[in-house]
Amino acid sequence: MSMKDTDKKERAVKYKWGMVIDLDRCTGCGACVVACHAENNVPFVGKELSGYGRAMHWIRIERYWEGEYPHVRARFIPVLCQQCNNAPCEPVCPVYASYHNAEGLNAQVYNRCVGTRYCANNCPYSVRVFNFFEPSFPEPLDQQLSPDVTVRTKGVMEKCTFCIQRIRRAKETARLDGRAVRDGEIQPACAQTCPPDAIIFGNLADPKSRVFRFSKSPRRFRLIEDLGTDPSVIYLKGGGHEHVR
Repeated sequence: MSMKDTDKKERAVKYKWGMVIDLDRCTGCGACVVACHAENNVPFVGKELSGYGRAMHWIRIERYWEGEYPHVRARFIPVLCQQCNNAPCEPVCPVYASYHNAEGLNAQVYNRCVGTRYCANNCPYSVRVFNFFEPSFPEPLDQQLSPDVTVRTKGVMEKCTFCIQRIRRAKETARLDGRAVRDGEIQPACAQTCPPDAIIFGNLADPKSRVFRFSKSPRRFRLIEDLGTDPSVIYLKGGGHEHVR
């Protein structure tokens, strides 16, 4: 197959990246947070800056409670960029640093961002973070920086990208092989590291994919869905008998 034919075949494949998180499996261990830091060169800010609300996390674990005392149960919900299809952060960016790409991702162009923070103010999920200072990677953290991800500078917004560097690598491999990306071939750092396999990632445009199948679960819901943001992250309510496999 020629490269031209391969390009045509690649354009014919539709990708819409999405994620399903089964809250019945999430234990709140925080492995996804640590993996995200390591994979995406998220800087260390320390206790003092965290106290000022300047913590740098692309994904955080929220906790809530179910039931009445003494029958109370803790539940955990990982919150990351919801990759909204009607993203409130995009139209307010004056330099078009935040935009929606053809594959359903709410992309961020770091070297275009001028740090107005309009996008963060317009995000109802509070999942965008701002670099108030130059990034810090105390030893030995400086030895594990990923060469596939840029280290963002002071004065720019950053957020979860669904590990877009892994998406691009898998697409390049598939393109060289003259095929589409296989289901399960792409694993963002959070999904790869999750011990109970609560996070599923894949192509929502593929009816045969696991993420599509579980996105149709009767337990599904989206965060603050009534805002009409149409997130690409779908949660499965806890307490169900169906599990992600």
